[in-house]
Amino acid sequence: MQIINTFFIFKNIAYLKMARYDNIFDKIQELLGCIPGSVSILEQQIDSDVQTEYYNYAQNLQKKFNPEDVLRNRNIVFEEDLTPEDRKDMMVKLATIDNIEAYRTLEKCTGTMTDQLKDWAILALQENRLLLESKLLDQNRILISTGLGGKGLKLRYFTALMSLNKIYSEFEQKVIVNEVHYAFKKIEGELESIHFDKELCTILGMIPLQVAVQKFYDDIISECNLYGDFMNRQYIITNVKVIPNPEIRKMTSSRRKQNPEE
Repeated sequence: MQIINTFFIFKNIAYLKMARYDNIFDKIQELLGCIPGSVSILEQQIDSDVQTEYYNYAQNLQKKFNPEDVLRNRNIVFEEDLTPEDRKDMMVKLATIDNIEAYRTLEKCTGTMTDQLKDWAILALQENRLLLESKLLDQNRILISTGLGGKGLKLRYFTALMSLNKIYSEFEQKVIVNEVHYAFKKIEGELESIHFDKELCTILGMIPLQVAVQKFYDDIISECNLYGDFMNRQYIITNVKVIPNPEIRKMTSSRRKQNPEE
């Protein structure tokens, strides 16, 4: 199995080293000692490169600025002649101020900014929201953000399951659909889509943090293979982006060349 897995944790980019049957929540708890109520998941799907840029900028932000001056001049973030970089800088500074006016300004930014600046505004708003919640609840809050987003305490994953044959037969497709629906229902996940294209089955769905994702898909494949051993036990799963089928085929072809005995 090939797993592409990146997790961004609020103000501290952490790449979690996952054992095969680990679940995300236990790893976060082990790392940060958090409790379920202290964890939030960014719902929006934001390119991981933009997230990395934002968190790197936020971590390297010079703290030599006066929060009162930033608050007083907060509306300059909307001025047309302000450069994109200065706009980003203002939003990151507002994100660090535990004041409702900073929050309202960033909230307005999410409705007026476009393209990458909108994503930047969403990340700043989420950071500020957690800051306000941490102060109000007297509890450290953690934001998990991935390229594919999530909801509640569930992360969205894109998965590609490969056939051992050149194409999934109609019978095999029905078996997979039934098993996938049953598996998602059993864990109280949310299956959003399942598509077939020759030898590929691609799945998009949200899985609770407490579920060991790799075991979840290993079990699905094992159940399907009871009906004829037609599925490859190697698969691709990521929470970074939806991977186009040509790219999946290129990845799997490259892997076969490197590991011809697999």
